[in-house]
Amino acid sequence: MSTETTPRPLQPRHRWAMKDLVLVVVLGAVFGFAYWALVQGWSALRVAMGPAGDLSEHAVFGGWLLVAPIAIAITRRPGAGILAELIAATMEFAFLGSPVGPLLLVGALLQGLGSELAFAITRYRKFGWWVYAVSGLLGAGIVFFYSAFRGGWYGQDIFALRLSIQLLSGIVLGGLFAKVIVDALARTGVVDNFAIGRDPRP
Repeated sequence: MSTETTPRPLQPRHRWAMKDLVLVVVLGAVFGFAYWALVQGWSALRVAMGPAGDLSEHAVFGGWLLVAPIAIAITRRPGAGILAELIAATMEFAFLGSPVGPLLLVGALLQGLGSELAFAITRYRKFGWWVYAVSGLLGAGIVFFYSAFRGGWYGQDIFALRLSIQLLSGIVLGGLFAKVIVDALARTGVVDNFAIGRDPRP
């Protein structure tokens, strides 16, 4: 009698499972509301900053990048960051009444694409502080040049200042702060059932 067993087929590393999709949808919905709340805070900050209020958007911009690296880090699925940002934007304009409307999806696509690029370069295998920092940097940078075209910022004396503030915000709020959130979630054990659960506890 043969003792050989049929080898189990290898599972694709990045294949999506239903739980991954559900999680990304939930994250997108939750952060859609959080992004809307951030808009309200930004409006108040803009008034409080007086003559410098035009720079307030750049100062808080990184906050609108958070969901992408969080979704990627937990699921390790290509496209998770882009999808999460698109869902968050849809929540903002379709259910919470963002004045930007469907055009918000263009910015969300660029945010997700830029944020995801850093992880894609590592083939979704490295999740150290520097990867998150680069994620925030790219997410903020790509959207900045799109926004600069729409807002007519090219040629302004404060163009470099705008860019510097937004990049710094992307690194700190959209990158490093996302790492803090992910590590905090990992320590609780609530995401152990996802790909991140294979990592050692931070």
